[in-house]
Amino acid sequence: MTLEQIENHIRAVPDFPKPGILFRDITPLLGHAKARKAVLDHLLEALSDWEIDAIAGIESRGFLFGMTLADALNIPFVPIRKAGKLPYDKIEHSYELEYGSATLEIHTDAIQPGDRVLIHDDLLATGGTAAAAAELLKRLDADVAGFSFIIALNFLGGDEVLRKYSGSIHTLISY
Repeated sequence: MTLEQIENHIRAVPDFPKPGILFRDITPLLGHAKARKAVLDHLLEALSDWEIDAIAGIESRGFLFGMTLADALNIPFVPIRKAGKLPYDKIEHSYELEYGSATLEIHTDAIQPGDRVLIHDDLLATGGTAAAAAELLKRLDADVAGFSFIIALNFLGGDEVLRKYSGSIHTLISY
């Protein structure tokens, strides 16, 4: 399945979550087994030369393909969660959103110092959430091997925010 065919399974929802926003909804893609498999295949092909020891998926849609990528590569999956969701020893990083702030957490024993960790999420917008995930990994002395996304909203410049952590940024579909 081509990327164009995959893109046909991404729904554009105007004025969500607020007026003026065009939301890119991956739920039709999730409901189509061949499209899901094609996303995984395209990601695996793109990442085949990357040196990755673990994949960190950002809650919640980053878990969907992050875990299947980790399974396919036979490496650990590390959940990066919203505040208050992890039960064990953890660190957190707060960051600013367009309206307000948010906090991400990771267990302190999730990775080892020096691990090369790929950060995965479904969508790259401003880069704030993925940058917060990278900050958590840095605090655990891990190396950010790169970032992977299903969708990027290029006009928001998120890739420029992430380049300070890694020059390796892969996106399947860009708008």
